[in-house]
Amino acid sequence: MRQLQVGLGDRAYPIFIGKGLLGEVGGDLQKRAVAKRYMVIADDRVAALYGEPLLASLRASGFAVDLIEFPHGEGSKHLATVTDLARSLAQRNVDRKDGLIALGGGVTGDITGFLAAIYMRGIPFVQVPTTLLAQVDSSVGGKTGVDIPEGKNLVGSFYQPRAVFIDSTVLDTLPDSELLNGLAEVIKYSVIHDRAFFDYLAVRRDAILARDLAVLEEVIERCCSIKAQVVAADEREADLRRILNFGHTIGHAVEAASDFTIAHGSAVAIGMVAVSDLAVGKGLFAAAEALRLRELIAAYGLPVAIPAGLDRGRMKAYLKTDKKSVGGQPFFVLPTSIGTVTITDDVAAEMVDQVLAG
Repeated sequence: MRQLQVGLGDRAYPIFIGKGLLGEVGGDLQKRAVAKRYMVIADDRVAALYGEPLLASLRASGFAVDLIEFPHGEGSKHLATVTDLARSLAQRNVDRKDGLIALGGGVTGDITGFLAAIYMRGIPFVQVPTTLLAQVDSSVGGKTGVDIPEGKNLVGSFYQPRAVFIDSTVLDTLPDSELLNGLAEVIKYSVIHDRAFFDYLAVRRDAILARDLAVLEEVIERCCSIKAQVVAADEREADLRRILNFGHTIGHAVEAASDFTIAHGSAVAIGMVAVSDLAVGKGLFAAAEALRLRELIAAYGLPVAIPAGLDRGRMKAYLKTDKKSVGGQPFFVLPTSIGTVTITDDVAAEMVDQVLAG
């Protein structure tokens, strides 16, 4: 088993990575004394796959536990779902000594973390991510929230989990589309922080796509290590943490313009190519480097171009309301080389229009 630490002083927490960890969550939480009982929050699909193994682990360690389900999909990531879940907690007399466990992908982690942050003004929660995207990215760092019609993740909070348990064996049942969804975020980490990791992803592509768990655990550990370092240095995204948004500014606009029919990872892949083109246009990034990035993204079966049918006007409007914008001016994370990026709002609207036009 691999173990990392997110260094946040008295709010530091561990990340565990290994095979079969679903069966070990109860034993670890018993030692950690996070809560006296747990409510496991999962969508209906994940509950059917992994609810019982996790509940069995918790019960074997002496915990009272219950499973609360909600409908799967990005369409559930809104305030009405949070209200329904909060009412379920109140009906079960959940109090501040109880805890929540987010069992699932990024939607579940974001909803559960937000619920934990606001229910009774804060109760502990734990992340048990079941998708590659959640394992390498959204389960670590404490960003929680839900969508509103005006934008993605515009209502939320920073609220750190007490622990993250990453069971690599759950990736065996992950649909191919969801594996690719996570691999976009994996590529992101290599571009923003680690050129050697970028080269590793190119060399080990076949093993990764074949779901070699030893290789995937290495990939997960590297991504979590990078994110843990960034979060420890800048928990609330005042400066450095913004590099984690590489590909996301345009990516979120792509998602929104598609009414979320384009998956997050695919949108981020498109966004990474788009901002690399912006960086080339500004003379910050070599065209040969941009081509390498585009080729790696394509090699993993991810899209590299904004679909022709998406409403560009809607995308531009979304960029102005993106939570990372200030005064309607979006910030972009632009690569300067593979492994380093810069953050700027100094991008001419004409350049953005040209990139969006494709």
